[in-house]
Amino acid sequence: MHSLQTLTKSFSAWVIFCCCCCLPLLLTSPLPPKGPGLASTSHHACRLRKINFQQPYIRNRTYTLAKMVQVSDQDTDNRFIGQQLYVNVRENNRCYMMKRIVEIVVKDVLLTEVKDRYPYVGEVAQFLASLTSELSRCKFSGQKEHMEKNLEEMKSKMKQLGENGKTKAIGELDLLFDYIENACTDTPKKGVNKKKN
Repeated sequence: MHSLQTLTKSFSAWVIFCCCCCLPLLLTSPLPPKGPGLASTSHHACRLRKINFQQPYIRNRTYTLAKMVQVSDQDTDNRFIGQQLYVNVRENNRCYMMKRIVEIVVKDVLLTEVKDRYPYVGEVAQFLASLTSELSRCKFSGQKEHMEKNLEEMKSKMKQLGENGKTKAIGELDLLFDYIENACTDTPKKGVNKKKN
């Protein structure tokens, strides 16, 4: 009889402990994302606010820098920023792709010795770096082989062109600006969803 009372008290204490301590912890802990929820979380992490691109000052600096450098770019055969980057890359991964390209351009071009050669390079580099910082939680979903191949081709071509490659990359900053805006903001595509008069 004594052991039955002890068992009942122990069980009661265990139930009280679980109700008071464990249950509130379980109810307030966030559940790990899975299924469709994971896609929307990752999609949200790969979004930038449209206002980032609506600042006339930084847009003008970026476009002006690109136009100044385009004059000295004699290479009309090659292009770094273009639709070829998206070959075999799903649309929902395009923002991640552009994030990676911006990182390459900032690190391998804008923060090298060219920063002393052209005006506005520091400001544009800082702006682009702030975008990649905002996209720090943006991840690629699915197989990365095609994306890595496209990035490798771009880096290889830039390296092969040497200083001309850096010049070309700076001359395409206006394209880079537009591409990251289109890939990472929820703006309607041009010519789509226009209301008829």
